[in-house]
Order: sequence, then structure tokens, then C-alpha cells
Amino acid sequence: MNSPRLRLLSCLVVPLLAACGAEPSEMVAEVPPPAYTCCEDLDVDKPYHPGQTLTVRWTVEPGSTSSQAELTAQLTGPYGTVDDLKAASAVPGLVTFTATPVRPAAGSGERPVSTIVIGPDAKPGFYDLVTSVVGDGNATTSGSSIIQVAPKP
Repeated sequence: MNSPRLRLLSCLVVPLLAACGAEPSEMVAEVPPPAYTCCEDLDVDKPYHPGQTLTVRWTVEPGSTSSQAELTAQLTGPYGTVDDLKAASAVPGLVTFTATPVRPAAGSGERPVSTIVIGPDAKPGFYDLVTSVVGDGNATTSGSSIIQVAPKP
């Protein structure tokens, strides 16, 4: 067997041999997709009025175990006081306004946004903004913020 045949055989049998002339492959660390949390302060730290749109800007944090996520947001109220809302008291006449679920592509620089239109006939009071991130295997992470809806100006 001549040298080129031996070299070819070596490449087929043991691909990492130096006789193949290939550099050792580098290990590339897999970067997990981002995690999503809600909300930016400017979204929740101001009063809204009936008919306005609440914009929920999701915060993207590097590293998560979820490769696909669905972001949801809903606003339920009105509650007469923050204490009523926190106690989750059974209050008659509660309504819920819901954002269309967002399915981010987990791309670099992505800034997902959910929008909730507050009904034009929404009553003034405190509303519970509940946000959820549903990931692989239906694992859910959720949070809550208090939004104030003020009377129409």
C-alpha cells in the first residue's frame, strides 16, 4: 500500500488523526436562549385612562432553559383599593382585558411588546396586571403589577 492510500485509510478510520490534515474541531458552548420578564417601570408607574393602550415592554435577560416561549399579559379590575387587589377579594363587576400572546423568536436584540387596550367604558380603580412566560414543557413563570386606571379627563 502506498503512502496516499494509507493516508486516505487513516482519514476514514480515525478522522482526527493528524494524517488527515484537519485541525481539531473547537468546542462551541451552546448559548441558552433568553429569559423574559415584565415590565419596565415606565409601563406600570403611571395612571392610565379608559380607552388608552397599556404597552408591556418585556425585559430580555440572557440565559434560560426555554427554547420557545409564549408571553401573555392580562389586566383585571377594578378594585377599590390596593389592599382589595392584594387580598384578591371577590369583587363583583371585575373585567379582564387581555393582550394577544407574543411568541418571540429569541433573536439577538429582540424587544417583545404586549399591548392591552383598556376598554373605553373601564371603571376607575386598581387593576391587576398579570404577566406570564410559558416555556418548554409548559413551565410557567408569572408576575403581577398594579395599574391604576383614573377617571377620564
